[in-house]
Parts: sequence; C-alpha cells; structure tokens
Amino acid sequence: MKTKGIKNNKVNIITLGCSKNLVDSEQILTQLKGNNIEATHESSSDDSSIVIINTCGFIDNAKQESIDTILRYADAKHEGLIDKLYVTGCLSHRYKDDLEKEIPLVDAFFGTNELPRLLKTLKADYKHELIGERLITTPSHYAYLKISEGCDRPCSFCAIPLMRGVLASRPIEEIELQAKNLAKNGTKELILIAQDLTDYGKDLYQKRNLADLLSRLSDVEGIEWIRLQYAYPSQFPMDILDVMNQRSNICKYLDMPLQHATTSMLKTMRRGISGERTVQLLNEIRDKVPNIALRTTLIVGHPGETPNDFDALCKFVEQTRFERLGVFQYSHEENTHAHTLLDNIPSKEKQRRADVLMEIQEKISLELNQKKIGNTYKVLFDRKESNQFIGRTEFDSPEVDNEVLINANQFVRLGDFAQVLIEDATEFDLYGSIV
Repeated sequence: MKTKGIKNNKVNIITLGCSKNLVDSEQILTQLKGNNIEATHESSSDDSSIVIINTCGFIDNAKQESIDTILRYADAKHEGLIDKLYVTGCLSHRYKDDLEKEIPLVDAFFGTNELPRLLKTLKADYKHELIGERLITTPSHYAYLKISEGCDRPCSFCAIPLMRGVLASRPIEEIELQAKNLAKNGTKELILIAQDLTDYGKDLYQKRNLADLLSRLSDVEGIEWIRLQYAYPSQFPMDILDVMNQRSNICKYLDMPLQHATTSMLKTMRRGISGERTVQLLNEIRDKVPNIALRTTLIVGHPGETPNDFDALCKFVEQTRFERLGVFQYSHEENTHAHTLLDNIPSKEKQRRADVLMEIQEKISLELNQKKIGNTYKVLFDRKESNQFIGRTEFDSPEVDNEVLINANQFVRLGDFAQVLIEDATEFDLYGSIV
C-alpha cells in the first residue's frame, strides 16, 4: 500500500467468497451511492479512507483468507493508511465476539442481516426506494440475481444456516423489478443464485415456486440467457424443466451440488436422498432436457467416508459423465451436525481423493469437448486477454466453467453474442472462429 495522502471519506468494498456475497457487496455499494457517498468495489488505487471487508466463513480455506485480509487492512489502519475498517459478511456474523477480541483495530463488525446498521455507522440511511435497484460489479452484460436468503436444509457439513438463517424468499415482483432494471442497463444474462434455488417460494407462497419465477423473468425484455445455480436434488421440482424446454432464453444448464453418491454417505450427510434416487433423478433430468449441461460439486473426506464409498463415488462420476464438476475437501465446521463425528481422514488423503476425482473429470471433459469440434454455438463474449477474445456458451457459467477462445484478429464486441465454429478443444477450453 502507498503512503497516505489527502483522502476524503471514500469507501472501498472488498468481497471474499461466493457470488451471493458479491450481490451483498453490490447492495452496499448501491445504498452508499444512493446516499451520495463516494464508494468503489475492490479499487486498485489507495485513495479510500474507509474499507469494508465482506467476508466468507464457509470452509477453512475461505475463513483463513478472510482473516488474512482483515489483518492486512488492520495493519494498514495501524500505519495510518486508512482511517476506518469495518467487517461484515458470514465470518463476521459467525465469529463476531471472537474477532472483536482478537482484532481490536477493526472499528465494527456486522452480521449478514445488518446492512441498515452498517449504513447508519457510515451516516447513511437505508433507502427502501432503492429496492429493485442495484449497481453491479460484474461486466454489465451479466449479473447475479439472488432470489432468496438462508436455507432450511439440514446438511451435516454446512454452516450456512448458522450464518444466513432460515429460508427467506424474495417476492417475485421485487425480483422481476430488479431484472427489468438490470436489463435496461444492458444486462443480457441473469444468473439466478440462492443457498437453495429449488426451495424458492416455499415460505412466501406455501409451494416451491421457481417455475413461476422463471416464466416471469423469461418475459423480461432484453434478457437473452437465464442460468440456474445451486439447485438441491431432494424433492427437485421437475416443473422447472418444462419451463426450460418451453423458453429459449433459459439456458440448458443446471448446477446441482450432489456432494456424494452412496446411500450410506448421503444419509450421514443428511441430504434427504439415496444413491439410487440420485441416479434416477439425473436420468429423468437428461431424458426431459436431452442436451442439458449438468454441473455438480462433490465432497471427499467427510467423516465416515470409507475407501469403498470413495471407490463407488469414482465409478459414479465415470458413469454419469457430468459436463462440469468441482470437488471440495471436507472442512470440520463447529456447530454443524458433522462436527459431532470424528474427522479422522487425514488431509493428505482428502487431497488425494480430490485429485483422483478431478483426474477422472478432466478425461471426461476432454472427451465431451472433443465431440464439440465441428459444431457451431452461440457464445457470449466476456473479455479480451492479450490476443484472444474469451466467451462462454449457454452451457458455461462465468469463472467456474469452460471458456471459448477466438483469435483477436476477428471482430467481436464484448458483451455481445456471436456464432462460433469450434475447431479445437482441450480439457476445459474450446477454440474456434466467428461464423
């Protein structure tokens, strides 16, 4: 960090963790600017006197990154490089008392539902008229759209309900208004996010109402892609697949974290579904939407995972052939159900299992990508790096999935769609040219 110069009360917001945290930071940014307070998101310049860190508290690595970031800015405050340091988000919500004792240089800690108190501390009012408005920090052509907060699921390993509370769906009208405002500002792709998309509406409408929400959002003028992230397999609402088939602007893409595949492990994880039913569900989804791209995440090293369980999980991945897959190593989180179990799988073994699964997936991904050679796909272009334009098909979400690369000597406008002929493929990238 540079030495401190003359600074006004400009606020810099630092976001750690997932896209749901990013949306929260964007809401803070929107409210601050609505109060005529100068604010920025992850500014590369050192001209802010106030820093807000929006933390993640999901697993050990994320918690450590959050703590390291807080300490770095606490040092900056100690050196006089910033005047005020505030911390919010999941880690702050979960460990507020401990953090206050351990890092006294932080001026105040806030929980996940304390935006009005944070604003008051900054001498700003929570402006209800800004509901439905949001300044985004992603490229303008895509935006994350959070449709609910919290979660009612009892998963053994997950601390999210401790930090985010029970399910709280946003009204359809409010979500629709925000989608319309985003579209007016150039957003073409909405990425629907929640702790659990598939429970949406259960609290507000006494039924799972994601299909109705999708229909309403699909009608918003200017929205060309709607993408679903974080679906839950147990009691999966099949009617959303009907809407997916009926509406051309709903991507044939579904992110459904399964976490495991054997009935014994799914029971230990309290997932509410068996291994057999999981396979049946995936087959039903692919039968109903034949060209759908399925993305999942799996957890290795959860207490009770035997070598036989892991072998079965490997066979499941080999047979199911997910289009996209990620792997987490189990993190022993206090106050979760799994914390009552013995975390007796060594970290090296957890890493080995994760590596084995990703090696299997790399081979699958390469084979699936090779089959795309010679085909033409609609691609949305996100950015330019050196001599290449980089975009995505409808089967890929930003930052976590495959990308399409074309030579920059072809004309592409960022944020626009183009038809691309795929000419080559690697494990996680496609190479092509504009048709």
